Order: sequence, then C-alpha cells, then structure tokens
Amino acid sequence: MSFFQFLKAWLPRYPALLAAILTTNVIGAYLSSQEIRAQTDPYCQSTVQEVIEIDGIREAAFRGDKNAQARYKALVAEKAKRLQDCRYRNWPQNQAIWLRLYDCDAKPGVLEAVLDRIVARGYNQVYVEYFYDGQVLLPVSQNRSPWPSAVRGPGLENIDLLAEAIQKGRERGLKVYAWLFTMNFGYTYGIRPDRQMALARQGNGATSLDLLNGETETDIKVAEGDVSKVFIDPYSPQARQDYLEIVRAALARRPDGVLFDYVRYPRQTGPASVVSRVQDLWIYSDASINTLYRRAFNQKGRELIRRYLVQGFISAADVDAVNKLYPNEGEPMWQGRAPNTAKAMAGLLQGDLWYLSVAHAVQGILDFLAIAVSPVQRQGIPAGVVFFPGANKPVGEGFDSRLQPWDRFPSWMEWHPMAYANCGVNNTSCILEEIQRVMSFAPPGTKVVPALAGNWGESIKNRPSLEVQMQAIRRAFPQITGVSHFAYSWQEPEADRDRKVCGR
Repeated sequence: MSFFQFLKAWLPRYPALLAAILTTNVIGAYLSSQEIRAQTDPYCQSTVQEVIEIDGIREAAFRGDKNAQARYKALVAEKAKRLQDCRYRNWPQNQAIWLRLYDCDAKPGVLEAVLDRIVARGYNQVYVEYFYDGQVLLPVSQNRSPWPSAVRGPGLENIDLLAEAIQKGRERGLKVYAWLFTMNFGYTYGIRPDRQMALARQGNGATSLDLLNGETETDIKVAEGDVSKVFIDPYSPQARQDYLEIVRAALARRPDGVLFDYVRYPRQTGPASVVSRVQDLWIYSDASINTLYRRAFNQKGRELIRRYLVQGFISAADVDAVNKLYPNEGEPMWQGRAPNTAKAMAGLLQGDLWYLSVAHAVQGILDFLAIAVSPVQRQGIPAGVVFFPGANKPVGEGFDSRLQPWDRFPSWMEWHPMAYANCGVNNTSCILEEIQRVMSFAPPGTKVVPALAGNWGESIKNRPSLEVQMQAIRRAFPQITGVSHFAYSWQEPEADRDRKVCGR
C-alpha cells in the first residue's frame, strides 16, 4: 500500500487529527500533489485534502464555533456551484447514488456528513430510500399509513429525514429523489390481519410470505438486508389506496423526482423461477380473479375462465358443458380473442386462456404503476421505474416469474435498468449486453439511466470498478447522459455500519 493509499484509507476516520496534520508543510504538499488533483477529472471528485478540510470545519461548526459555522455554510455553497459546473462539463451530466437513511442520521451533523461525502464523490443526484422492507421514511407523528416508520427511536417521533435530506441536498447542489418499493409491501404489511385480502396469491392459495422469505435473487438486495418480500395483488383496491397514501406523503416533501422499484411479481428459484402453468401466476386473490372474470364478453367465456383457473386446464367435456349451460350464446369470448369457430376446440381455447391469464397478470402491474405515478405526473417532476433487463423474457414454454413488462412502461418516465450482470473483474460485456437489450426496446426519446453496482477504483463482488463500467458505457452508448451507482453502503461500508448502530 502506497503512502497516499494509506492516508486515503486511514486518516479520514480521524478528522481532528487530520486538521492538525494538514498544518504541516510535508503532508500538505503531498496532499496537493498531482496524484490528488487528478481525482477531480473527469469524475468531479474532491481531493482528499478538500474532504479533510470540510470534515474538520463541519465538526467545529456543530460544536458551536460561530466562525466555523459561517465558513461551513460558505464552503457548502461553493462546492455546490463547483459540482454543478463540473457535471455540466463532464460525462455523465447526471450521476446518482442510492442511499438508505437510519435513526443515526437524525443526530446533528451526521446527515450533513453523508451528503458532503456524496458531493465529494462527484454525485449530483441522490435516490433516498423512502419505502422499503415494510417501513416508510415518515415521522412517527405524521405517519398514518399501515407501515411503521423507518425512523422510530425514542425522541425521534417528529424527525422527517426525507424532508431534511431534500433540503440539505439542495443546499449542496444535489437533486434528491424518493425511491419506493412498489408491489413489494413487506413483512409488516403481510402479517396484518386486515390486509390479507390485498396479498397476491397463487393457485394453491399461497402468498409470497408463505413461499419467498428466502428469496435471494441478487447479491445487491442481499447486501441491503432485503429479505422480507411480501407482494400484493395489484388489482386490490386496498393495496392501491394504501400505496397512494404514501406516494402523496412523499410528494408533500417536494422531492426532485420519484423512483418506483419492485414493479413486478416475485421471483423464486430453480424450476419455480419460470411460470408455465396458470396456477403459478399470482392472480388468485379475489380482486384479481373478479377482474379477470370481467374480461369475459359472454357467460360462456366467464365459465371457461372459471374452470381454467380452478382446474388448470379445460377439456372437451368442459366445452360441451358450457355450450349446454348457455345454448343461446355463440362462441366463448373474452378480451383479446377474435371470433373463430374453428378455434372453439378445447386445446386451442386452453392456449388462448393461458395467454389471457398471463396478459391479465402483466396488465395488473401496468395498471398499478399508472395509478401510483399519476400524482407524480400531476406535480410535474420526473418519475422513474427500476427494473431488471431480463425480467420480461419468455423462458422455454413459460415466462420469467417476475413478469416485469418494462418494455411497456411509459416512455415519458425515466427507465432505470439494473445492469448488475456479473461477468468478472475485467469484463463489462454482460453489463453492456443488458443495457443494449433495454436500448433496443426503448422508444425514441426515452431517458435510460443505467444503475451500476460497484465501487470507485477497485473491483468488488467480482465486478469491474465503476470507472471501467462507465467508460465502457460511454463508448457503447454515447446517447446515455445519466447513470446511478448502487450503493452508498458499498462505497462507505464502515461509515454505513456505524450509522446503523450509533448509540446502541
């Protein structure tokens, strides 16, 4: 490890010592070297010396030093202007980072330190996790939702970290988005007796709480401790009402944008990761079934839909029975089916019913997203949707169980593909392939903002450094002007752990 690397890794943990060390000519000169200044180009990152300076001034300011308070305020404004100018001149024009907040961030100076470090790393956007893991980032005193507040320690009942992050982020030249899980409502919702009708169910009556507590689809979600996945029926009026309530509460804090994640059904492992039977679909809650019945255009169609859902198939005997039940009707009809007497045979009807059922499941996702995003659109701020590039694929005779129809997401929304593919520390080909797949589906004018996993200056979890990934994207897709990085916890693991456990 070089002396510079040692300083970079060790000294920032001791701001007071750093302030003293910087008064020496030798260290000051070293920190002003070309090696330090090179960090500012082209990624708009602060030098180690600048980070040390603002850390020391901030600590003094929060200890009550009036001169330091004035200097800190001026320095924050100065860095905001410099960040804005640098990002304007350098690719990507928008560079975002994903951030989760904790009780500890309510302590004086802690949130400021996090945001200062984000600015120092060259980011001009922050995606603050607002609704996740069955909790919501609302003050306890103002939380009327079915979910507990994410910040709920003693004495923190009135702390509004989302509002504070928005305000303090803007002071630093950051645009702050609220980032929400969408159809994944979390364990706390799934165990509520008064919300059981809102949960998505498969043909055997199981909910995702019954089947998917152990789902581990990527190391990304595992890293965030995201293990409590409970998915709702997107057709449920109760689920729609509950979700709109927290969307509106987020908008009341005036974020610069809103991101919707988990706009899909759950994914299981092994053979269950592919849906190939109607019973595998998450369409068996009452609201979903009743909506599916209404897609029938006549009684014959409705009765065949009912039998197909119950049995998983229809036979010639079912077709004969339905014809006898409703002798005055023509062919069984439902949405998407064209009249064709030659096709009114059991096998062909069963194929039509399978595709109707899949389309119904997919339409539920699209309808739920449309409802969720409508108040964001009315407020006139950006809205984005987060998705896996491979989650809309057919697989063999079935489909990826997530059934994520991202190719049908509105093109006026920002598309945030999670390009988390892992093909080795020196290989970006699979990451570029994921982005290329998205670009091939994106209508002209769609703003595509890839989400990347990694760290600056080093490979992590068998992925190339962020610089390597970004350089590859810039070469392959020069039309892309924004990227995001997952996540702050990866870049500051020790500081992130400290923020989780302070005072314990």
